[in-house]
Amino acid sequence: MIALWDVNSITSEMNYIHRVRSIDGQFRAGTATYSCAVIMARISPRLKAISAVVLVLLLILSGIAAWGASLKAAVGKVDITPPPGIRLWGYSDRKSPATGTLDPLYARVLVLEAGGQSLALISVDLGRSFGPASLDRLRHAARNDVSFLIVAATHTHSGPVLQDEYPGGTPAWETAALAKIANAIAEAEKHLTNAQIGTGYGSTFIGHNRLRVNTHGTVSWFERNLTQVPTAPVDGTVSVLRVDSADGQPLAILVNYACHPVVFGSDNLQYSADFPGVMARTVEDAFESKPLCFFLQGAPGDINPYYAVTPIEQDAIGMRDWTGQMLGDEAVRIAKEVHTHADAQPELQFAEDSLSVRLRWDPDKWREAMIAVFGSTGSEPFAPRLDEIRLRVTTVLIDRRIAILSMPGEPFIEYQITWRQRCPVADAFLIGYANGYNGYFPSIRSATLGGYGATNPATWVEVGAGDRMLDTGVTRINQMLGRLHELPEDFRK
Repeated sequence: MIALWDVNSITSEMNYIHRVRSIDGQFRAGTATYSCAVIMARISPRLKAISAVVLVLLLILSGIAAWGASLKAAVGKVDITPPPGIRLWGYSDRKSPATGTLDPLYARVLVLEAGGQSLALISVDLGRSFGPASLDRLRHAARNDVSFLIVAATHTHSGPVLQDEYPGGTPAWETAALAKIANAIAEAEKHLTNAQIGTGYGSTFIGHNRLRVNTHGTVSWFERNLTQVPTAPVDGTVSVLRVDSADGQPLAILVNYACHPVVFGSDNLQYSADFPGVMARTVEDAFESKPLCFFLQGAPGDINPYYAVTPIEQDAIGMRDWTGQMLGDEAVRIAKEVHTHADAQPELQFAEDSLSVRLRWDPDKWREAMIAVFGSTGSEPFAPRLDEIRLRVTTVLIDRRIAILSMPGEPFIEYQITWRQRCPVADAFLIGYANGYNGYFPSIRSATLGGYGATNPATWVEVGAGDRMLDTGVTRINQMLGRLHELPEDFRK
């Protein structure tokens, strides 16, 4: 039996532990050890023995639970192609709406789950991600299925126009697409299976830097590069994330690469995923259609394909197929060499930071410049809320070794290269056009040089916004790894 004073003392110690946790939001191991020692010292030897046995059993059971946990994954794919008659994204000189479909536009869904957390990564064959209201609607619809979601566009210029706000209400095609995607997330969540992951890297060049810096310091628009003249900066890195089922069969192959999908020009009036669609089919065919292939657009703000804006009558379809096949063949080679494995203690961490930024230009003059460059209707997709520009920056860490940073717009290629250099883990993926759209993010160097996307109206956030987003990603990953702490060292001793 425990004396009454012992019970009171134990209660007092437990309340003390509870108070410490309530103040800083964390459970202190040192405090817990001290309190347990005090408790054990005040109870009978017989109860000590029983308590020790119970403690050992709890530790064994918790160890088994941790060891038995596994990463789970599932995929889904839905057709989100709009009907004809919708305005097309990407070219201000394209005056007519879509007349039909060359190849379907899809939304591909990957759901990952580990440690009670779940993430839906959605790749859409669209020019940009959905606007804030539509993204919130999708989050609400998927709230019971996943903890977090990323919607990333491939940036095809042969898809429908999207806007942050629609004066006449959300278009019917977009409402239908959101419903399909939400249903695909729910279905994937129901079919989660044990999974293992791996990464691989290679290189291929299908494009060039479209802002050519001349010897005297000016910048020229270098739209097409039919002779494949070397340019810089450019990044030919092909990053592959492979997700397998527990028996080693491929479920998903994610290909991260930076290049504008603009093989088709403004004369094309049919919906098309452009070269990313060909790339995906190439990968899936090589694996006998077992996995679902995702194209995750990187940081192509200043990168064009060699055969950009090829006229339809000059074999634009053939040039699209060549571009997609080149990237797809390298992705296949890499994916086949990836050896996936299951982590003994899988973990999924994610964070979304909202960065407040200023408008780069004088508001009135910027609006005038937008209309002058893109026309009165062509400027509608570029219509941010000037009173408050917020950039949603998403950071994900999988199994403490695979990092993903997403930016809500068009980052220049330097940010992709720098992210891999600065990221605290070796496997570092950067995804552009994700969870919003805020125009171009030129590097500070590019902003000083000029050119499309660097100093024209298509970039409207303050200079240095890309650097801030990159810093946020590096900081978040360090926090997730436990290298940055919430309290100063003196308080953690």
